[in-house]
Amino acid sequence: MALHNWGEMPEEQMNPLVGRKVIHGETMTVARLRLAKGAVVPLHHHVNEQITNVEQGRLRFVLGGEEVFVGAGESLLIPPNVAHEVEALEDSVALDLFSPPREDWKRGDDSYLRK
Repeated sequence: MALHNWGEMPEEQMNPLVGRKVIHGETMTVARLRLAKGAVVPLHHHVNEQITNVEQGRLRFVLGGEEVFVGAGESLLIPPNVAHEVEALEDSVALDLFSPPREDWKRGDDSYLRK
C-alpha cells in the first residue's frame, strides 16, 4: 500500500503548457495533468485503455476524426490503440487512468508530450 498526496507531489514540466504528476501501480498508471489554455497533446496512440476525467476546464479530443468535448465533471473512455489528440480550450486539470501501466512512460518514451 502507498498513500499519495497530489498537492505534495512534484510536478514534471513536460513542456511550457503541460505539467504532469504520475503514480505507477502494479496494474495501472494514474496521471494528473495540468494543461494551460492552448496546450496540445499531439496525435498518438498506445496499447493502454485510458479514462480521462476532467476535474477543471474543458478539453477537445479528436478520436478517429471525431471531435469530443469533455468538461469538468465528465469522463471519456478511450479504447486501446485508438489514435487521439487533445487541446485545452481552457486552463484545465485532468486525471488520466491507464491500464495496463504506461511502461513507455516508465522508460521515458514520452517525447510526444514534450513538444
